[in-house]
Amino acid sequence: MKVTMVSSLDSFCRQAACAALAAESPGALVVFHDLLEDGMVIRRVFKEGQLLEREVSTLEHGCLSCTVRLDVVPTVARLMESGSPIIVGLPPAVASSAAVHALLRGLGASLTIEAVVLACAPDALEDQVWDHHTLFESGFTPVPEDNRTPGEFLLGELSYNDTVLLADPALVPVDPAQRLRGVNLIREMAPHTVLTESAGELRTGRHNLAEAMARSAPWAVRAPARSSAPFSTVVQRIARPLHPARFRDALAALAEGSCWLRGRLWVASAPGCRIAMQGIGPRMWLENTGPWQADRKALPLMSAAAGPDAVLDWHPEFGDCGTVIAITGDDVDAAEIAALLADCELTETEIASGADSFPDPFYLNQATGTPQRSNS
Repeated sequence: MKVTMVSSLDSFCRQAACAALAAESPGALVVFHDLLEDGMVIRRVFKEGQLLEREVSTLEHGCLSCTVRLDVVPTVARLMESGSPIIVGLPPAVASSAAVHALLRGLGASLTIEAVVLACAPDALEDQVWDHHTLFESGFTPVPEDNRTPGEFLLGELSYNDTVLLADPALVPVDPAQRLRGVNLIREMAPHTVLTESAGELRTGRHNLAEAMARSAPWAVRAPARSSAPFSTVVQRIARPLHPARFRDALAALAEGSCWLRGRLWVASAPGCRIAMQGIGPRMWLENTGPWQADRKALPLMSAAAGPDAVLDWHPEFGDCGTVIAITGDDVDAAEIAALLADCELTETEIASGADSFPDPFYLNQATGTPQRSNS
């Protein structure tokens, strides 16, 4: 059974996207799930524009993951018996990856995830990426404990999803220049996606679970083959470990003006740990994701299981150890970034000294190997 997942920040974009997808798939069942305050979930099922069912339930723990596990998965399992294609409109701010994994875990090979679609309004995208409020504070979710920003949600979806459906809610007039800027920002940040309009001929991508997981890993770096003006992406690779204190001092300059800063770091204070870095709009964090693939004895060196990033950047001496950073923005200076990072590398003298003790300004726990996050 074929299932199409639709994620969004708001119900208006989701509604427009699901309507467009349903028009291209006659007979499809369209399911909307909405999580309200106090754990209330409203589920509606449509076919050919007609409401077939509307149910209201209350979850003991009114969180987004519980909504997926306790309502989305059982509903899809039940509707699969009809034999009709299913379009699932997830509650706003629910990550597609969580829903896909829950469905595959619960229903296995009995269903096929056809496409995973992000519905968004391109004219609002850049402002949403730079919104410093949480999803709850900005009114996108009723869950006060959800500390993600709108930008964190959007970049997660742009990385994981295979399709972006441009759905402009008919609420306020759209600025054509700002809309075009948003479209180009999507092209720059998610070059793998099929970008399609909700009006006119609609195309969707094809979901590939392994590829989606690889490109959405916190340390992954993907960049477009060519830039979408006025935005551009600079990718820098550093072979030597970074001095943690000098990198800490350079971080603000690296992040300034960038919509999205991401990659993996080889830091001298934790040389055996792959440090993932994400900077989305105003928020930045570093995360210890455990040992490098070169140090994982269970995997053959340069095996496909090590992941495409490790294989593509494999060094004959250091394996996948190394710093790879990508910066996306509308005023990115490649020479300035290269100079900043070059100043952060350990010098020949520092390497020759054999020093094994460096300051750790990020407070990343090297000893346990448990992923730890440090906000900057």
